[in-house]
Amino acid sequence: MIADAEDILTTAGQWVADGETVALATVVETWGSSPRPAGSRLAVTASGRMAGSVSGGCIEGAVADAAKEVMASGTPRLLSFGVTNERAWEVGLACGGTVSVFVEKLG
Repeated sequence: MIADAEDILTTAGQWVADGETVALATVVETWGSSPRPAGSRLAVTASGRMAGSVSGGCIEGAVADAAKEVMASGTPRLLSFGVTNERAWEVGLACGGTVSVFVEKLG
């Protein structure tokens, strides 16, 4: 587990204790270029608060949107993002590559 992942879990746990609905996204696999390593986490609340990071660029927004769906349904999701080198900068994966992110509801 990376160092700041523990802080994200603490923050997410506090939000749950405060009565917030929370989803946790975790990078579970990377291949090629990835801005964040496996183990990176992003916590998202139904009210829109976020802590941590799983990528950046448009991937972060897509993960936050999926987190809202997971909070509403309670069903976890495994998201996969990948691009060619030609489109890499456009979507926030500097040199191409793939990223898999698991999103689950907490509490």
